[in-house]
Amino acid sequence: MALTRPVPRDHIHSREIRCRGYRRRDGLWDVEGFLEDTKTYSFDNHDREGINAGEPIHRMFIRLTVDDELTVRAAEAATGAAPFALCGDVASVFDTLVGLRIGPGWRRAVRDRMAGVRGCTHLTDLLLGPVTTTVIQTVAPARSKRQGIGADGGKPAMIDSCHAFAGDGPVVKRQWPEFFTGEE
Repeated sequence: MALTRPVPRDHIHSREIRCRGYRRRDGLWDVEGFLEDTKTYSFDNHDREGINAGEPIHRMFIRLTVDDELTVRAAEAATGAAPFALCGDVASVFDTLVGLRIGPGWRRAVRDRMAGVRGCTHLTDLLLGPVTTTVIQTVAPARSKRQGIGADGGKPAMIDSCHAFAGDGPVVKRQWPEFFTGEE
């Protein structure tokens, strides 16, 4: 199903986000995220002597390396383009993520380290949104094959995590009938 037809409009801004997950040969996992913002018009910029239409305002990269338990083993960021020369100076804050585990408390721990003047809004949003989701999507299938989803008798973590996995919905009823909470 497509969106409804829009009213006439002018394209102003584009944001491209791409994430890719990799299984490393050493048994760890890498997830790389990329963000690029462009405008359809040129404008003045002091640090870059202007930014032309279509030229990246932001071009940023993140690589997160995690183990099977989703513990961050390495984290890095790079800024290839930004509106201010000093934007890339915050990349070193990513070192403070090493040792954190993606799971309960992850968002708060990241914000504690990277909020406000200690970080970059664009890199933080890229990390907490698409990169974190891509880590889960990359590592979870391999983990579930080894460990068995719900193999310990507990409710699979995916149940009630989104609309499709609602405990009283048709997907849970079909895939995990023992955890189905709806009416028969």
